[in-house]
Amino acid sequence: MDLLEDKATGALAGAAVGDALGGAAEGNTPEVIQQRYGGFIEGIVPPFNADWRHARPIAPYHKGDGHITDDTLMTTALVEVYDTVRDHLDAYAIADHLVPLLIGETRWIPELETETILLQRLFLAEKWLVARLHYGHIDPREAGVGNIVNCGATMYMAPVGIANAGSPSGAYAEAIDIAGAHQSSYGREAAGVYAACVAEAMRPGASVSSVIDVALSFAKDGTRDAIEAVTSAASGLGSDWRSALAPLRESVLPFDTVGPDYRAPARDARIPSRTKSIEELPIALGMLVVSGGDYRQAVLGSVNYGRDSDSIAVMAGSIAGALGGAAVVPTEWTDEVSAASRLDVTASGAVMASVARDVWEKDRARFDQRAVLFGALAGAA
Repeated sequence: MDLLEDKATGALAGAAVGDALGGAAEGNTPEVIQQRYGGFIEGIVPPFNADWRHARPIAPYHKGDGHITDDTLMTTALVEVYDTVRDHLDAYAIADHLVPLLIGETRWIPELETETILLQRLFLAEKWLVARLHYGHIDPREAGVGNIVNCGATMYMAPVGIANAGSPSGAYAEAIDIAGAHQSSYGREAAGVYAACVAEAMRPGASVSSVIDVALSFAKDGTRDAIEAVTSAASGLGSDWRSALAPLRESVLPFDTVGPDYRAPARDARIPSRTKSIEELPIALGMLVVSGGDYRQAVLGSVNYGRDSDSIAVMAGSIAGALGGAAVVPTEWTDEVSAASRLDVTASGAVMASVARDVWEKDRARFDQRAVLFGALAGAA
Protein backbone atom coordinates (compact mmCIF):
# COMPACT_ATOMS: atom_id res chain seq x y z
CA MET A 1 0.00 0.00 0.00
CA ASP A 2 1.38 3.44 -0.87
CA LEU A 3 0.39 6.44 1.24
CA LEU A 4 -2.54 7.35 -1.01
CA GLU A 5 -4.11 3.90 -0.73
CA ASP A 6 -3.27 3.69 2.97
CA LYS A 7 -5.04 6.95 3.74
CA ALA A 8 -7.98 6.17 1.44
CA THR A 9 -8.42 2.81 3.15
CA GLY A 10 -8.19 4.43 6.56
CA ALA A 11 -10.85 6.96 5.57
CA LEU A 12 -13.38 4.51 4.15
CA ALA A 13 -12.81 1.60 6.52
CA GLY A 14 -12.77 4.11 9.36
CA ALA A 15 -16.12 5.47 8.23
CA ALA A 16 -17.69 2.02 7.88
CA VAL A 17 -16.55 0.86 11.31
CA GLY A 18 -17.83 4.06 12.90
CA ASP A 19 -21.13 3.53 11.13
CA ALA A 20 -21.46 -0.05 12.40
CA LEU A 21 -20.58 0.85 15.99
CA GLY A 22 -22.85 3.89 16.01
CA GLY A 23 -25.93 2.23 14.59
CA ALA A 24 -26.94 0.56 17.82
CA ALA A 25 -26.94 3.83 19.75
CA GLU A 26 -28.75 5.97 17.18
CA GLY A 27 -31.63 8.10 18.37
CA ASN A 28 -30.85 7.85 22.08
CA THR A 29 -29.28 10.09 24.71
CA PRO A 30 -25.98 9.23 26.42
CA GLU A 31 -27.86 8.44 29.63
CA VAL A 32 -30.24 6.01 27.93
CA ILE A 33 -27.34 4.38 26.06
CA GLN A 34 -25.47 3.78 29.30
CA GLN A 35 -28.57 2.39 30.96
CA ARG A 36 -29.18 -0.04 28.09
CA TYR A 37 -25.60 -1.30 27.83
CA GLY A 38 -24.55 -1.11 31.46
CA GLY A 39 -22.11 1.71 30.81
CA PHE A 40 -20.44 3.36 27.84
CA ILE A 41 -20.26 1.50 24.54
CA GLU A 42 -16.67 0.35 24.03
CA GLY A 43 -17.05 -1.67 20.83
CA ILE A 44 -19.56 -3.65 18.82
CA VAL A 45 -22.78 -4.23 20.78
CA PRO A 46 -26.15 -5.90 20.18
CA PRO A 47 -29.15 -3.91 18.91
CA PHE A 48 -30.66 -1.38 21.29
CA ASN A 49 -34.02 -3.10 20.85
CA ALA A 50 -33.89 -6.88 21.13
CA ASP A 51 -37.03 -7.10 18.97
CA TRP A 52 -35.50 -4.80 16.38
CA ARG A 53 -37.71 -6.01 13.55
CA HIS A 54 -40.90 -4.79 15.23
CA ALA A 55 -39.76 -2.10 17.70
CA ARG A 56 -40.06 0.68 15.11
CA PRO A 57 -42.22 -0.45 12.16
CA ILE A 58 -41.17 2.55 10.05
CA ALA A 59 -37.52 1.48 10.43
CA PRO A 60 -37.34 -2.34 10.82
CA TYR A 61 -33.56 -2.38 10.72
CA HIS A 62 -31.08 -4.67 12.48
CA LYS A 63 -28.78 -1.97 13.83
CA GLY A 64 -25.95 -3.29 15.97
CA ASP A 65 -24.06 -6.59 15.93
CA GLY A 66 -21.48 -5.02 13.61
CA HIS A 67 -23.90 -4.19 10.80
CA ILE A 68 -23.17 -1.23 8.55
CA THR A 69 -26.11 1.09 7.85
CA ASP A 70 -27.27 3.28 4.99
CA ASP A 71 -24.29 5.62 5.49
CA THR A 72 -21.86 2.95 4.30
CA LEU A 73 -24.22 1.56 1.68
CA MET A 74 -24.44 5.02 0.10
CA THR A 75 -20.70 5.61 0.44
CA THR A 76 -19.96 2.31 -1.28
CA ALA A 77 -22.40 3.14 -4.05
CA LEU A 78 -20.70 6.50 -4.62
CA VAL A 79 -17.33 4.71 -4.82
CA GLU A 80 -18.87 2.51 -7.54
CA VAL A 81 -19.95 5.64 -9.43
CA TYR A 82 -16.42 7.03 -9.24
CA ASP A 83 -15.07 3.69 -10.42
CA THR A 84 -17.34 3.90 -13.46
CA VAL A 85 -16.72 7.54 -14.37
CA ARG A 86 -13.02 7.69 -13.35
CA ASP A 87 -13.19 11.49 -13.19
CA HIS A 88 -14.79 14.31 -11.22
CA LEU A 89 -18.53 13.95 -10.60
CA ASP A 90 -21.38 16.43 -10.75
CA ALA A 91 -25.10 16.38 -10.01
CA TYR A 92 -25.78 14.80 -13.39
CA ALA A 93 -23.52 11.88 -12.49
CA ILE A 94 -25.74 11.27 -9.47
CA ALA A 95 -28.79 11.10 -11.74
CA ASP A 96 -27.07 9.06 -14.44
CA HIS A 97 -25.14 6.60 -12.28
CA LEU A 98 -26.01 6.65 -8.58
CA VAL A 99 -29.79 6.52 -8.93
CA PRO A 100 -29.68 3.47 -11.24
CA LEU A 101 -27.54 1.71 -8.59
CA LEU A 102 -30.18 2.46 -5.98
CA ILE A 103 -32.99 0.85 -7.95
CA GLY A 104 -31.41 -1.48 -10.49
CA GLU A 105 -29.23 -3.95 -8.57
CA THR A 106 -29.82 -6.30 -5.67
CA ARG A 107 -27.19 -6.69 -2.97
CA TRP A 108 -26.95 -7.89 0.61
CA ILE A 109 -28.47 -5.37 3.02
CA PRO A 110 -27.19 -6.24 6.50
CA GLU A 111 -29.88 -4.38 8.43
CA LEU A 112 -32.63 -6.15 6.47
CA GLU A 113 -30.84 -9.49 6.43
CA THR A 114 -31.79 -10.04 2.81
CA GLU A 115 -30.76 -9.27 -0.74
CA THR A 116 -32.73 -6.44 -2.25
CA ILE A 117 -32.24 -3.09 -3.96
CA LEU A 118 -30.58 -0.29 -2.00
CA LEU A 119 -33.73 1.81 -2.22
CA GLN A 120 -35.48 -0.56 0.18
CA ARG A 121 -32.99 0.33 2.93
CA LEU A 122 -32.81 4.06 2.36
CA PHE A 123 -34.83 6.27 4.66
CA LEU A 124 -37.26 8.85 3.34
CA ALA A 125 -34.83 11.76 2.89
CA GLU A 126 -32.57 9.56 0.74
CA LYS A 127 -35.42 8.01 -1.24
CA TRP A 128 -35.92 11.61 -2.36
CA LEU A 129 -33.11 11.04 -4.88
CA VAL A 130 -35.14 8.42 -6.70
CA ALA A 131 -38.43 10.27 -6.43
CA ARG A 132 -37.01 13.52 -7.80
CA LEU A 133 -34.45 12.32 -10.29
CA HIS A 134 -35.90 9.08 -11.65
CA TYR A 135 -39.61 9.78 -11.42
CA GLY A 136 -39.78 13.57 -11.26
CA HIS A 137 -37.13 14.27 -13.95
CA ILE A 138 -36.01 17.32 -11.99
CA ASP A 139 -32.86 19.19 -13.03
CA PRO A 140 -30.23 17.31 -10.97
CA ARG A 141 -28.62 20.57 -9.87
CA GLU A 142 -31.85 21.58 -8.14
CA ALA A 143 -33.38 18.26 -7.13
CA GLY A 144 -32.38 18.64 -3.49
CA VAL A 145 -34.63 21.66 -3.02
CA GLY A 146 -37.69 20.75 -0.96
CA ASN A 147 -36.14 17.78 0.82
CA ILE A 148 -35.87 17.90 4.59
CA VAL A 149 -32.52 19.46 5.47
CA ASN A 150 -30.44 16.82 7.20
CA CYS A 151 -27.06 15.08 7.03
CA GLY A 152 -28.18 12.62 4.34
CA ALA A 153 -25.93 14.03 1.62
CA THR A 154 -23.04 14.67 3.97
CA MET A 155 -22.81 11.13 5.31
CA TYR A 156 -21.49 9.62 2.06
CA MET A 157 -19.18 12.41 0.80
CA ALA A 158 -15.85 10.95 2.00
CA PRO A 159 -15.05 9.57 -1.49
CA VAL A 160 -15.22 13.12 -2.86
CA GLY A 161 -12.45 14.12 -0.46
CA ILE A 162 -10.33 11.19 -1.60
CA ALA A 163 -10.88 11.96 -5.30
CA ASN A 164 -9.65 15.48 -4.52
CA ALA A 165 -6.93 14.43 -2.07
CA GLY A 166 -4.90 17.43 -0.99
CA SER A 167 -7.30 19.90 -2.62
CA PRO A 168 -9.95 20.98 -0.12
CA SER A 169 -11.19 23.66 -2.52
CA GLY A 170 -11.74 21.08 -5.26
CA ALA A 171 -13.48 18.70 -2.85
CA TYR A 172 -15.73 21.46 -1.53
CA ALA A 173 -16.82 22.56 -4.99
CA GLU A 174 -17.40 19.01 -6.22
CA ALA A 175 -19.40 17.99 -3.16
CA ILE A 176 -21.53 21.13 -3.33
CA ASP A 177 -22.36 20.23 -6.95
CA ILE A 178 -23.08 16.57 -6.18
CA ALA A 179 -25.10 17.33 -3.07
CA GLY A 180 -27.37 19.67 -5.02
CA ALA A 181 -29.15 16.57 -6.30
CA HIS A 182 -29.97 15.51 -2.75
CA GLN A 183 -29.95 18.43 -0.35
CA SER A 184 -30.20 22.22 -0.06
CA SER A 185 -29.25 24.89 2.46
CA TYR A 186 -27.06 23.82 5.38
CA GLY A 187 -27.47 20.14 4.47
CA ARG A 188 -25.73 20.82 1.17
CA GLU A 189 -23.19 23.14 2.80
CA ALA A 190 -22.12 20.52 5.32
CA ALA A 191 -21.53 18.02 2.52
CA GLY A 192 -19.07 20.40 0.91
CA VAL A 193 -17.27 21.17 4.15
CA TYR A 194 -16.99 17.50 5.12
CA ALA A 195 -15.50 16.59 1.73
CA ALA A 196 -12.99 19.43 2.13
CA CYS A 197 -12.03 18.09 5.56
CA VAL A 198 -11.40 14.61 4.16
CA ALA A 199 -9.34 16.08 1.30
CA GLU A 200 -7.20 17.92 3.85
CA ALA A 201 -6.86 14.83 6.05
CA MET A 202 -5.53 12.96 3.00
CA ARG A 203 -2.63 15.43 2.74
CA PRO A 204 0.70 14.22 4.13
CA GLY A 205 1.42 16.24 7.24
CA ALA A 206 -2.22 17.14 7.88
CA SER A 207 -3.41 17.38 11.47
CA VAL A 208 -6.59 17.87 13.43
CA SER A 209 -5.78 21.58 13.60
CA SER A 210 -5.32 21.88 9.84
CA VAL A 211 -8.59 20.02 9.26
CA ILE A 212 -10.45 22.42 11.55
CA ASP A 213 -8.81 25.38 9.80
CA VAL A 214 -10.00 24.03 6.45
CA ALA A 215 -13.53 23.51 7.79
CA LEU A 216 -13.70 27.08 9.05
CA SER A 217 -12.21 28.52 5.87
CA PHE A 218 -14.86 26.96 3.63
CA ALA A 219 -17.98 26.77 5.81
CA LYS A 220 -20.63 29.42 5.35
CA ASP A 221 -23.41 30.83 7.49
CA GLY A 222 -24.73 28.70 10.37
CA THR A 223 -22.50 25.78 9.44
CA ARG A 224 -19.41 27.86 10.09
CA ASP A 225 -20.83 29.31 13.29
CA ALA A 226 -21.68 25.86 14.61
CA ILE A 227 -18.26 24.40 13.76
CA GLU A 228 -16.54 27.35 15.39
CA ALA A 229 -18.67 27.10 18.53
CA VAL A 230 -18.27 23.34 18.94
CA THR A 231 -14.54 23.14 18.18
CA SER A 232 -13.83 26.12 20.42
CA ALA A 233 -15.72 24.44 23.25
CA ALA A 234 -13.95 21.15 22.54
CA SER A 235 -10.51 22.74 22.78
CA GLY A 236 -11.09 23.50 26.45
CA LEU A 237 -12.52 20.13 27.49
CA GLY A 238 -9.40 18.02 27.89
CA SER A 239 -8.98 14.64 26.22
CA ASP A 240 -11.77 12.56 27.77
CA TRP A 241 -14.79 12.26 25.51
CA ARG A 242 -16.87 10.97 28.43
CA SER A 243 -16.86 14.36 30.12
CA ALA A 244 -17.28 16.14 26.78
CA LEU A 245 -20.65 14.65 25.78
CA ALA A 246 -22.86 17.19 27.55
CA PRO A 247 -20.73 20.29 26.84
CA LEU A 248 -20.52 19.50 23.12
CA ARG A 249 -24.29 19.04 22.93
CA GLU A 250 -24.73 22.36 24.72
CA SER A 251 -22.41 24.12 22.27
CA VAL A 252 -24.25 22.89 19.16
CA LEU A 253 -27.73 23.43 20.59
CA PRO A 254 -28.24 27.00 19.27
CA PHE A 255 -27.69 25.77 15.71
CA ASP A 256 -29.61 22.50 15.82
CA THR A 257 -33.21 22.57 14.60
CA VAL A 258 -34.15 19.02 15.65
CA GLY A 259 -34.56 19.76 19.36
CA PRO A 260 -34.12 17.62 22.47
CA ASP A 261 -36.24 14.68 21.30
CA TYR A 262 -34.40 13.22 18.33
CA ARG A 263 -37.30 10.93 17.40
CA ALA A 264 -39.84 13.79 17.51
CA PRO A 265 -38.28 16.85 15.85
CA ALA A 266 -39.74 20.30 16.41
CA ARG A 267 -42.23 21.63 13.88
CA ASP A 268 -39.69 24.02 12.41
CA ALA A 269 -36.97 21.38 12.25
CA ARG A 270 -34.94 20.58 9.16
CA ILE A 271 -36.06 23.48 7.02
CA PRO A 272 -33.70 25.77 5.06
CA SER A 273 -31.93 28.42 7.11
CA ARG A 274 -28.84 30.60 6.96
CA THR A 275 -28.36 30.52 10.73
CA LYS A 276 -28.68 26.80 11.47
CA SER A 277 -26.52 23.73 10.90
CA ILE A 278 -26.80 19.97 10.90
CA GLU A 279 -25.60 18.63 14.23
CA GLU A 280 -23.46 15.77 12.97
CA LEU A 281 -20.48 17.48 11.33
CA PRO A 282 -19.73 20.02 14.09
CA ILE A 283 -19.96 17.29 16.72
CA ALA A 284 -17.70 14.97 14.71
CA LEU A 285 -15.11 17.73 14.43
CA GLY A 286 -15.49 18.44 18.13
CA MET A 287 -14.81 14.78 18.92
CA LEU A 288 -11.69 14.92 16.76
CA VAL A 289 -10.46 17.88 18.79
CA VAL A 290 -11.22 16.24 22.13
CA SER A 291 -9.55 12.98 21.09
CA GLY A 292 -6.55 14.66 19.49
CA GLY A 293 -7.36 12.74 16.31
CA ASP A 294 -7.10 9.31 17.96
CA TYR A 295 -9.36 7.07 15.88
CA ARG A 296 -10.69 4.82 18.61
CA GLN A 297 -11.45 7.67 21.00
CA ALA A 298 -13.02 9.92 18.34
CA VAL A 299 -15.34 7.12 17.22
CA LEU A 300 -16.30 5.99 20.72
CA GLY A 301 -17.05 9.56 21.70
CA SER A 302 -19.25 9.94 18.63
CA VAL A 303 -21.05 6.65 19.30
CA ASN A 304 -21.76 7.43 22.95
CA TYR A 305 -22.98 10.93 22.09
CA GLY A 306 -26.11 9.26 20.72
CA ARG A 307 -28.69 11.05 18.58
CA ASP A 308 -27.44 10.54 14.98
CA SER A 309 -24.50 8.58 16.35
CA ASP A 310 -23.78 6.46 13.29
CA SER A 311 -23.39 9.45 10.98
CA ILE A 312 -21.34 11.37 13.55
CA ALA A 313 -19.03 8.36 13.92
CA VAL A 314 -18.79 8.05 10.11
CA MET A 315 -17.54 11.62 9.82
CA ALA A 316 -15.16 11.49 12.77
CA GLY A 317 -13.95 8.03 11.79
CA SER A 318 -13.25 8.89 8.18
CA ILE A 319 -11.22 11.98 9.02
CA ALA A 320 -9.27 10.24 11.80
CA GLY A 321 -8.74 7.27 9.48
CA ALA A 322 -7.44 9.48 6.68
CA LEU A 323 -5.11 11.29 9.07
CA GLY A 324 -3.63 8.11 10.52
CA GLY A 325 -4.03 5.59 7.71
CA ALA A 326 -5.49 2.09 7.73
CA ALA A 327 -3.48 0.94 10.74
CA VAL A 328 -5.33 3.24 13.16
CA VAL A 329 -8.65 1.46 12.54
CA PRO A 330 -8.66 -1.50 14.97
CA THR A 331 -8.34 -4.75 13.07
CA GLU A 332 -10.77 -6.54 15.39
CA TRP A 333 -13.42 -4.02 14.45
CA THR A 334 -12.80 -4.13 10.70
CA ASP A 335 -12.80 -7.93 10.74
CA GLU A 336 -16.02 -8.23 12.73
CA VAL A 337 -17.85 -5.51 10.79
CA SER A 338 -16.77 -7.03 7.47
CA ALA A 339 -17.94 -10.49 8.52
CA ALA A 340 -21.23 -9.30 10.01
CA SER A 341 -22.01 -7.07 7.03
CA ARG A 342 -20.79 -9.51 4.34
CA LEU A 343 -18.72 -6.67 2.93
CA ASP A 344 -14.96 -6.16 3.05
CA VAL A 345 -14.92 -2.63 4.44
CA THR A 346 -11.22 -2.26 3.56
CA ALA A 347 -11.70 -2.93 -0.17
CA SER A 348 -13.10 0.41 -1.32
CA GLY A 349 -9.95 2.29 -0.28
CA ALA A 350 -7.91 0.71 -3.06
CA VAL A 351 -10.65 1.50 -5.57
CA MET A 352 -10.78 5.17 -4.59
CA ALA A 353 -6.99 5.45 -4.57
CA SER A 354 -6.97 4.16 -8.14
CA VAL A 355 -9.72 6.61 -9.09
CA ALA A 356 -7.81 9.48 -7.46
CA ARG A 357 -4.76 8.66 -9.59
CA ASP A 358 -6.85 8.78 -12.76
CA VAL A 359 -8.49 12.03 -11.69
CA TRP A 360 -5.09 13.57 -10.99
CA GLU A 361 -3.75 12.57 -14.41
CA LYS A 362 -6.79 14.08 -16.11
CA ASP A 363 -6.54 17.23 -14.01
CA ARG A 364 -2.89 17.58 -14.93
CA ALA A 365 -3.64 17.16 -18.65
CA ARG A 366 -6.42 19.73 -18.40
CA PHE A 367 -4.12 22.15 -16.59
CA ASP A 368 -1.33 21.65 -19.13
CA GLN A 369 -3.73 22.37 -21.96
CA ARG A 370 -4.98 25.50 -20.24
CA ALA A 371 -1.40 26.61 -19.56
CA VAL A 372 -0.67 26.48 -23.28
CA LEU A 373 -3.81 28.44 -24.07
CA PHE A 374 -3.16 30.97 -21.34
CA GLY A 375 0.42 31.36 -22.49
CA ALA A 376 -0.87 32.21 -25.96
CA LEU A 377 -3.28 34.72 -24.48
CA ALA A 378 -0.67 36.34 -22.24
CA GLY A 379 1.86 36.39 -25.06
CA ALA A 380 -0.63 38.06 -27.37
CA ALA A 381 -1.19 40.78 -24.78
